[in-house]
Amino acid sequence: MSRRVLLVEDEAPIREMLRFILEQSGFDVTEAEDFDVALEKIKEPYPDLILLDWMLPGGSGVQLAKRLKQHEYTRDIPIIMLTARGEEEDKVRGLDAGADDYVTKPFSPKELIARMKAVIRRVAPTSSEEMIEFNGLRLDPVSHRVTAFERPVDMGPTEFKLLHFFMTHSERVYSREQLLDNVWGTNVYVEDRTVDVHIRRLRKAISESNHDGMIQTVRGAGYRFSTKL
Repeated sequence: MSRRVLLVEDEAPIREMLRFILEQSGFDVTEAEDFDVALEKIKEPYPDLILLDWMLPGGSGVQLAKRLKQHEYTRDIPIIMLTARGEEEDKVRGLDAGADDYVTKPFSPKELIARMKAVIRRVAPTSSEEMIEFNGLRLDPVSHRVTAFERPVDMGPTEFKLLHFFMTHSERVYSREQLLDNVWGTNVYVEDRTVDVHIRRLRKAISESNHDGMIQTVRGAGYRFSTKL
């Protein structure tokens, strides 16, 4: 079955070029040229991924990403930001808004398709079906739910997969590069900084139940999931 992609881009020539590339790669593409049209197009059946331009008539891509991530039915839709803004501060801002990845224009078609496939793989259900629990923090791969002392914990799909990796590889230190390989996948164009953003989001998600201290920063080495201080 073709993956559904919502392409939100205000410049018609770029939109037409991207549509051609995506359809050639087997994606089912729906287009939106501005903020309001994008909101109208995000309905059932929901897209499997959103390609979102930073600058849009009627509102920014960052504003749209934040809005989608706050809604129960759209918060798990992965978003890749497309923009000419290449500064690190802008990239972090896009990721903090809820984007799962960030592609700076100009980009090669191969790079874009590789990133899209990587993001889609990343949000797919994990293959392991075994329930995992540490100190009241429970992850269920089958229902794709996380609970802390039986209370639901909301988090995005990338944070879920990152937590699953940590919980199945506890008490070991992993560098950013190792986490990228294991959680995002090899041969994927994702920067090390992306790991820090998602670690921060994951810690925030589990902080209310005081589990955030289990994700430990090991200075000069990386991160470790541990029940020990």
